[in-house]
Amino acid sequence: MNSPASFMDAPALFSADGLLGIIFLIMIAVTLTGGFIAATAERLVRALAGIVICFTGVAGFYYFLNSPFMAMMQILIYVGAICITISFAIMLAAPERTRKTGPANLLSGPLGFIIAALVFGGMCALALRTQWEPFAKSATGTVREIGIELLTNHSMVFELISLVLLIAIIGAIVIARGGRTG
Repeated sequence: MNSPASFMDAPALFSADGLLGIIFLIMIAVTLTGGFIAATAERLVRALAGIVICFTGVAGFYYFLNSPFMAMMQILIYVGAICITISFAIMLAAPERTRKTGPANLLSGPLGFIIAALVFGGMCALALRTQWEPFAKSATGTVREIGIELLTNHSMVFELISLVLLIAIIGAIVIARGGRTG
């Protein structure tokens, strides 16, 4: 009869597997911290900084899933293009006016917390019951391999990314030419 894995079967803290686990936990903390900053920041620039931190943590998850190409695309598209476009929008928008905001309903905060806690508990229960097996590493993910993939097999995606960036820059120039309103 197979007994469940005990605490003694866990890898040592200073072994390669133990350090990978610690790095993975740090990336979880970075992603959650960035999401928390983005969701609770009162200023848009701070919320954008939280989004950048969160997207960088997600890129780290892609790398741990043996997909360095997807990690690089996460950095290029979301951290690079999307966050730069959002920063252009923040810079070109009218200055912030002070306003008082509050919850629409007194139950919205506790109800949201309860739902989030239930989802978190369900995910934790699912993660603890699942038998996790590592995938075989398919590629080394060097910068050379990513460059070759970008410019051969994925050249259309690479060109589309540059086209999106060009459109974002042209849009920012058009908006800036009109000047700020407000």
